[in-house]
Amino acid sequence: MTERGGHGRRPAAWRLTGIGLLGLGLAVALYAAGRLHQPDYAFSMFGADPIPVKSLLATIALALAAVQVLLALWMYRKLPLAGDPPRPVPVTHRVTGFALFALTIPVAVHCLIAYGVQLTSPRVAIHSIAGCFLYGAFAAKVLLVHSRRLPGWALPVTGGMLATAIGLLWYTSALWYYNGYQLPHL
Repeated sequence: MTERGGHGRRPAAWRLTGIGLLGLGLAVALYAAGRLHQPDYAFSMFGADPIPVKSLLATIALALAAVQVLLALWMYRKLPLAGDPPRPVPVTHRVTGFALFALTIPVAVHCLIAYGVQLTSPRVAIHSIAGCFLYGAFAAKVLLVHSRRLPGWALPVTGGMLATAIGLLWYTSALWYYNGYQLPHL
């Protein structure tokens, strides 16, 4: 998938670096905004106790992320015994990706306004940083999808990073809540 010609690898490497830096820049900007923001613990978009609703939305997001991974594996013919994907698979992948992104926005807005980016405990720090990383990785993935001149591994790696970030966010929030406000031991 690299560009052909005498300078094929260099422009692709520059584009890939630029996309990576843009995604990293967005993540750092969100981190900085969250650290500078004065938390408003009284703010809630989800009623008096936002944690159950946010945990439900995070669980739905995790399920959609799993669907995204399965559809991507099918589109790239890496899903054993699945055969060639029918026409609706790429469209379904895009629609579930949009739904996943849209579903995370109210949760992220609530987290940013109510809590900001906090580093008060390992769980909270990992959750805060993973939340910032998620949107940087999402921006990078959108840009990668629209570029045909990059290495073939770039899009699946970025998609995998997105799925991992969503799993980590779910583990440090919804699972923490469902498990009685403590993380299960692995």
